Amino acid sequence: MRSPRNETPPLNTDVDAVRSCILTRVRAPRAALVRLALAPDGAILPDVRAKAPGRGAWIGVTRAGLEAAITNGKLQGALARAFRCSEFAIPLDLPAMIATALEKNALDRLGLEACSGALITGSDKIAEAARSGKLHALYHAADASADGAGKLAQAWRVGSDREGADLKGLALPASRPILSMALGRDNVVHIGVIDRMAAARLGEALMRWLHFIGSDPEPAPCETASQVASTPPSVGRHTAVKTTQEEFE
Repeated sequence: MRSPRNETPPLNTDVDAVRSCILTRVRAPRAALVRLALAPDGAILPDVRAKAPGRGAWIGVTRAGLEAAITNGKLQGALARAFRCSEFAIPLDLPAMIATALEKNALDRLGLEACSGALITGSDKIAEAARSGKLHALYHAADASADGAGKLAQAWRVGSDREGADLKGLALPASRPILSMALGRDNVVHIGVIDRMAAARLGEALMRWLHFIGSDPEPAPCETASQVASTPPSVGRHTAVKTTQEEFE
């Protein structure tokens, strides 16, 4: 049963935040897509924070999908239409560049939310927050033990009045040392998010990275809005969204 305290507000409901993937034409919130920018030297570069000036082109495919589009020339044609020119160069390592940029963006977001006090670490602290209904998202290092993750998931289910459901945390493709560096803390194995808006912001950054590298988590059968940071909407679920806003910016 859903509880208001575990509800996370919908992300990016503003109409002008919707764009279309130039490869699939699927519409989605900007936060679920990756912006490509045309550099002054003609190179196509990732602009994951959408800060570069000028026109941009948005993609929502996975790394494998992008690599295929580069190989078969589909990306070349889509970019020519988006930028209305043919004078540009697609770096051979563009997929790797995007993956690296998305990973950095996600880890930077973890660090920012940690500094704001929205994240807690340590099994005991997370379990206490989970049992008291204060947990909004749960993450684990790639090398965390299944037993430890399972115990925290059970505490979360108890605190959310959802015992027997499939509510659980998400193992990130980052080891303890990487997460520890991102948060500026020692031995980070598990991460609990105790602020709803922080869970939403963090979910956007992490899920865009995971979607691109092909590590989309499977949604839980009884998924709640508070799980948006662990099981976000995929790009393909936004096909019905309509907008008259500029596609390429």
